[in-house]
Amino acid sequence: MSDLQNLYQELILDHSRTPHGFGLRGEIAAQSHQVNPTCGDEVTLQVHRAGDGSIEAIAWEGHGCAISQASASLLAELAEGLTVEELEIRIASFREAMRSRGKIEPDEELLGDVAALGGVSRYVARVKCAMLAWVAVEDALHKA
Repeated sequence: MSDLQNLYQELILDHSRTPHGFGLRGEIAAQSHQVNPTCGDEVTLQVHRAGDGSIEAIAWEGHGCAISQASASLLAELAEGLTVEELEIRIASFREAMRSRGKIEPDEELLGDVAALGGVSRYVARVKCAMLAWVAVEDALHKA
């Protein structure tokens, strides 16, 4: 395994062990609960908006494999401070990379550390794990 792959693997494990944004908030927010029936991963995700309409925070709780947990954590970290439109662009970019079966690398400039999940796209069964929180945030935004 290359040094970059080792680094990416360690980043994913770090985010699954100490997730960013973990813990739902009491105040009302746009919220979505999603389940991956293939493996049992679950996530409940809230989108909290600042007064200017930007994303103040993504709060979430869930359980599942390291990939689903790390993906939710990386998404929460990435989304802070973005506008809804900026987040939607990143969701589309991530979805395109995940559906590519390894042919499209995630755009590191656009997605930052989320690019560490790029290798997941080669494993069709794991793509749903990586996409779970992203589907939840998209659903929550559409409900808002």
